[in-house]
Amino acid sequence: MDRPPTPLDADSWGAAVEMYDRRYTFVAVGPRTREDWLHDVASVMRGEAADPRSWRTIDPDEGEEEREEDPAYPFVTPPVDEAGSAEWRSRLRGLPRSAVVRLLVMLATLDLDVTRDPRLPERLAEMEENARVIVSRCPDRSRFFTNTGGGGAAFDFYQQISSCSPLSQYPWDLGLLWASDEEVGLIWSFDPR
Repeated sequence: MDRPPTPLDADSWGAAVEMYDRRYTFVAVGPRTREDWLHDVASVMRGEAADPRSWRTIDPDEGEEEREEDPAYPFVTPPVDEAGSAEWRSRLRGLPRSAVVRLLVMLATLDLDVTRDPRLPERLAEMEENARVIVSRCPDRSRFFTNTGGGGAAFDFYQQISSCSPLSQYPWDLGLLWASDEEVGLIWSFDPR
């Protein structure tokens, strides 16, 4: 029998994003204040925007020396001019809502690889439920983006991922960016090896 979905509130959100505590992952949401949501994403990356609901964020680089020199570290901050914005956007691919749960699960796995995470079989149901809680924050008209096409078939994040267009100072990072009418959000995992 199917369980009813977990209601979305500060506690369920905090419990859901906890699955990213085990890896180098940035989780933050900010208000959408402009037509071009890329400016709002940049504000979130630089730590200039607070979660409009005051819910849990994860910022593993908060207070680190690198952040003093570059407020967006480890991200490559989106530029504000049109040419730069177009280049930065070219690294992103639109993602159907139906693929977001699998992407969120993959972002919490060891080595960002579902096929190599030995803990996954026993944790998969819980991780998928956490991902559904996260997605429930995004209204129906939200737009989703990632910097990879997924593994094998397009947007199959339970296959090994073989390519990405990094949005950080590292050669390998994978993530989810979303934009709704009220919010922008990032869940981004880095592999600094």
